[in-house]
Amino acid sequence: MRGASNILTPAFRHDLVAGGVAGLIGGLVFWWALAAQGMASAVPGMLGLHLLGAGVILHLLSSILVGASFGAVLRYQPSGYAGTTSSGLLLGLLWWVAGPMSLGPLLEGAGPTWSIVEAQKAFPSLIGHLLYGGVTGLGFYIFVASYLHFRPRSEDLIPLPEVPKTRVLILGGGFGGIGTAQRLEQLYSRVPGLEITLVSQSNYLLYTPMLAEVASSALEPQHISAPVRASCPHTRFHRGEAVDINTTDQVVRVRSGGSVPYEDLTYDKLVLALGSVANYFDLPGMAEFSFKLKTLEDATRLRNHIIGLLEDVDVEPFDEERVSRLTFAVAGGGFAGTEAIAELFDMVHSVLHFYPTIQPPQLRFVLIHSRDRILPELGAQLGDYALKKLQARGIEFMLENRVTGAVPGAVLLGDAASLPTHTLVWTAGNQPNPLLQTLPCERNRAGAVIVDGTLLVDGLTDVWAVGDCAQIPDPYNDGQPYPPTAQHALREGKVAAENIAAVIQGKPVKQFRFRAIGVLVGLGHRTAAAEIRGWRFSGLLAWLMWRTIYLSKLPGAEKKVRVALDWTIDLFFPRDIVVTSSLERTPVLDRNPMSPATQEQPPDNGHDRVNAGDGTE
Repeated sequence: MRGASNILTPAFRHDLVAGGVAGLIGGLVFWWALAAQGMASAVPGMLGLHLLGAGVILHLLSSILVGASFGAVLRYQPSGYAGTTSSGLLLGLLWWVAGPMSLGPLLEGAGPTWSIVEAQKAFPSLIGHLLYGGVTGLGFYIFVASYLHFRPRSEDLIPLPEVPKTRVLILGGGFGGIGTAQRLEQLYSRVPGLEITLVSQSNYLLYTPMLAEVASSALEPQHISAPVRASCPHTRFHRGEAVDINTTDQVVRVRSGGSVPYEDLTYDKLVLALGSVANYFDLPGMAEFSFKLKTLEDATRLRNHIIGLLEDVDVEPFDEERVSRLTFAVAGGGFAGTEAIAELFDMVHSVLHFYPTIQPPQLRFVLIHSRDRILPELGAQLGDYALKKLQARGIEFMLENRVTGAVPGAVLLGDAASLPTHTLVWTAGNQPNPLLQTLPCERNRAGAVIVDGTLLVDGLTDVWAVGDCAQIPDPYNDGQPYPPTAQHALREGKVAAENIAAVIQGKPVKQFRFRAIGVLVGLGHRTAAAEIRGWRFSGLLAWLMWRTIYLSKLPGAEKKVRVALDWTIDLFFPRDIVVTSSLERTPVLDRNPMSPATQEQPPDNGHDRVNAGDGTE
């Protein structure tokens, strides 16, 4: 009972009641919206009830229950009403998918179809659900904020005890770094004196699994990133690049862009979450003549480059380089490469009607992979499914072949052949951040630091490592390293934070143990392949699962709503072909057509060149 009393604090009860009242009001608005459209009997009919009153009561009770759950899960955020309202809109959208699109057909004896036709039929219900969610979210914020205005809750008052400070420094703003900072903030009340600082070159957390959709113009770049300051409001954020780590004196030198070029940050506890960078394996020309997908800038530049090629080819139908300009190649047959080639294929064909001189048979999409099958992480069955699906659309595969280099206008292959192309996307290799090479600790062949089961770096004191830059033993797999995925990095960050708190308090630390939930890969054309807890899915169901899981993992309710709207728009409208002026593509008149590197241009070509960026996080 002690645990229950700790959960049912006055603040928690206030959130629960406020959510229930807001849900009741939202339910009344929802019912009013249905009545205005002549659909007042929809809910009782769906539930098999013949009395309108019974349907109203059941609907309002459900609204109260959902609203109370919303308040209990979300809790009050003093940052403003926009985020809470966005969370409410997302709640309404999910309820619509779970109710009219899924539960309703099941109760009527039919299976859910999730088709566009059925979605259009249920569109009035979608409006009602969004109204419910928006009103519930806004009402919840107003009720709790009004209560706090008259009676501030004690847990919102920041205590200022005179306790020794413990400086925790986190290097890296990816999933591992953000996960560590967020968990440390939650532990602040149990570990007084924590001072958390996070250093990152970007002031946002990037949801990298969706970068291919940014490159294909399916998503807006800002919609898959969340500001670090909003995600970790009690963490001091320092935008800059760590260039030196002195573990003896516990000092990290950071290069910033301000008036002071370098700053030394001292720490008591250090977390390495530096991520990875592209590894070109010293192949000649790869760094200069290929695109990578590590940052928003990379994705936007690739998108602009492809649209620019279409623009140029359309006005120069007899250009001798037409074939190479309409050939798009991706190196690497893992998740990133497979999703990239599928998304680029969908993008180009979606906008092709804007370019009348380009016909589909003139396009060529090629994936180059060194193994005998793609997507080895998914197993042979799903890998073969993905291969056949993509081949059926016209995507070519060069399996058991290697990229050996790149020159202007062509990719060099291992069989002494070459592929004429002006577009090569490199996804065939990553390596841990090179800064790790300077640390006096053990590293694996790739350069990742070796850590024990508690995420403590071997040979160093008070230094933990998470994410791509660490080799972490998997106790469920005979100590083999965990894969460098986002779902692992998030959980590693939480365990690192809990172990730091335990060390400060003198308590036992815990081992990192995690069984992967599953893997998913989008194949474009509303198809996907997935393996969840040993169950394999493919086709439309896997695509819906892929989108639902990705949406749920996006950082921030506002971003979830924006991405959901982007996906909805993509169902009905072609991809956007506006070229972002600040990140224009490389001029095709350049002798290095695939190079994103900065060079001086002739004064009459009218194009800018921008550095590709190092993608260190």
